[in-house]
Amino acid sequence: MTWERDPHDPDDDFEDIDDADIGDDRDHAGPSVTIEVSGLSLYTRHGVSKEERELGQRLVFDVVFELYECDATVTDRVEDTVDYAEVCEQVALAAQERSYHTLERLCAAVADRLMDRFGAESVRVKAAKPEPPIPLPVDEVSVEVWKEA
Repeated sequence: MTWERDPHDPDDDFEDIDDADIGDDRDHAGPSVTIEVSGLSLYTRHGVSKEERELGQRLVFDVVFELYECDATVTDRVEDTVDYAEVCEQVALAAQERSYHTLERLCAAVADRLMDRFGAESVRVKAAKPEPPIPLPVDEVSVEVWKEA
């Protein structure tokens, strides 16, 4: 049983609502949901130079989904949301099935795949090179692409 206050009755502190009714309400305007996967580390073969693509390097991905409707907020069912493990698998497939010269194109390809697969309203994909092949000291370089349906 869930308790909810009746805003029209100043003497009524709470009103009881049957939890079964909540699970059946699919037409409600539920909260927006943000789902993030951070720090997915993959060995890839992307880069401007031929040597960089042949040798390969580690890239770190961060992915953010914006879901304007997510039934799992009501149903509590994994099937009604984005499966994090499947997100990681799809990022790995997109990042490792072919080689790109730029992180911009790589991020766009990952974002396209994720939007097609999961039907998100928007997706942000960030790819970072923790050890970029440049002659100056730098912690990392990264690119972030944001796409909206």
